[in-house]
Amino acid sequence: MIQFKIQGTPNPRARKYITDQILKGEGKISYKDPQECLHVPLAKELLEIIGVNQVHLFDSTLTITQDGSIDWADLDQVIQDIVMEHMASHDPDFQETVDSESEATSKKELTGDLLLIDQILETSIRPALQMDGGDIEVVELEDNVVTLKYMGACGGCPSSYTGTLEAIRLTLREEFRQDLEVVTIE
Repeated sequence: MIQFKIQGTPNPRARKYITDQILKGEGKISYKDPQECLHVPLAKELLEIIGVNQVHLFDSTLTITQDGSIDWADLDQVIQDIVMEHMASHDPDFQETVDSESEATSKKELTGDLLLIDQILETSIRPALQMDGGDIEVVELEDNVVTLKYMGACGGCPSSYTGTLEAIRLTLREEFRQDLEVVTIE
C-alpha cells in the first residue's frame, strides 16, 4: 500500500501529496489539460476530476492545483485512490512528446546565459519552490529581460508574484546581472 503525506502549500489552491513511490524519475512536469498527458494515465485521470486544473509531478511528489470550487477534504481521498489505482502500471520514466515543454526538453536547449541563470536558480531558488510543491523553468532571455515559467503550486500563487518574484529578481541581479528584469508566464 502506498503511503501518503499530505501538505498544504503557500498557494491555498494547491496541495502536495508526497508518496513513498517515484512518480517522475527525472525532472519535473506540469500538465493543465488531459489531452497533454494521454501517455500518462495517472495525470490524465487526475486532471479529469472536476475542479482540478493542474497536475505537477516531481520525484515522489504530486502537486494538485484546483480552482477553489472543491473542499480539499472532499478531494484528498479521490486523489489518493487514483494514485493507488494507477501506480502498478505507472512508468515514472515516461518520456515526453517532441512538442512538450517538459524540463527534459528545455534543459537540453539551455546554453550560455540561460544555462547560467538556470544554475543560479537551481542552487538558490528552486529547492525552496520544490519544497512548497512548485518549481520554475527558464524560458528565454532577450536583452535584459529573462522570462520564467512557474510550475506546480507556484502557478497562480499570490506569493509567487510578490515575495518570491522579488527574491528571484534580487538573486539574479546579484549573481548574474544588475540590470536584469524578470517576468513570469503561466
